[in-house]
Amino acid sequence: MATIKITQIGSPIRRTPDQRKTLIGLGLNKMHKSVELQDSPEVRGMLRKVQHMVTVEG
Repeated sequence: MATIKITQIGSPIRRTPDQRKTLIGLGLNKMHKSVELQDSPEVRGMLRKVQHMVTVEG
């Protein structure tokens, strides 16, 4: 499977608790932190929920 690089660009301040938990589930907890994850339907669903706070490469 391919990997995708996800970078957090938005703050979780004043966001709903489920969006905060989704960022933590993706391995993001600080601004401008990046992680590489396997491209899967589960990860894509999580990204759709917080698409306004992350950028996706690859």
